[in-house]
Amino acid sequence: MENVLLKYIPDNALEPIVSLIKMNNIHLKIVAERATRHGDYRSNLDGSHTITVNASLNKYSFLMTLIHEIAHLVAYKKYGNRIKPHGLEWKDTFQKLMLPFLRPDVFPIQLLPLLARHFKNPSASSDTDATLALAFKQFDPPSEKSFIFEIPYGSIFKIDSGRTFKKIALRTKRYECIELDTGRTFLFNPNAEVDLIES
Repeated sequence: MENVLLKYIPDNALEPIVSLIKMNNIHLKIVAERATRHGDYRSNLDGSHTITVNASLNKYSFLMTLIHEIAHLVAYKKYGNRIKPHGLEWKDTFQKLMLPFLRPDVFPIQLLPLLARHFKNPSASSDTDATLALAFKQFDPPSEKSFIFEIPYGSIFKIDSGRTFKKIALRTKRYECIELDTGRTFLFNPNAEVDLIES
């Protein structure tokens, strides 16, 4: 397991992560990318636990996603399965599990202030923290895609499912876009990655 994990997480996170996996009887599955989620957690009938994480994530996103899912398991074991999936008990557990990893020998120095701010009140997905999500993306392989926030208003773009949209306006923190085929309005996070067709 250690040799496989080294490919996906920072070197200095390996020992504490392996310890967490063994202590909590976790079966870790590294899977092909899913557009809707980075990872998930399942409790099995035999008392073991399965966590899946997308193989396509960079080392820092992978580590944070893995700890996010381990926090679900630890919170359910401690507080029972009636708690909200991303409620106070999970947030508290996630903060405590993540704290030992928030150091410069695990995360790049430029990420640490953003992570410290995020973990004052962690959200259900790091993607909803646009500043942190963009900071993580700089460690991804180069991509032809554009972020919604950087394309001009009026631009036509396509998402992975093939649907096409036009960027119209900024509404609070998200961008209002019209789907060209249906005329329906959708909201996109600023860090959503899209294929620009026409600007």
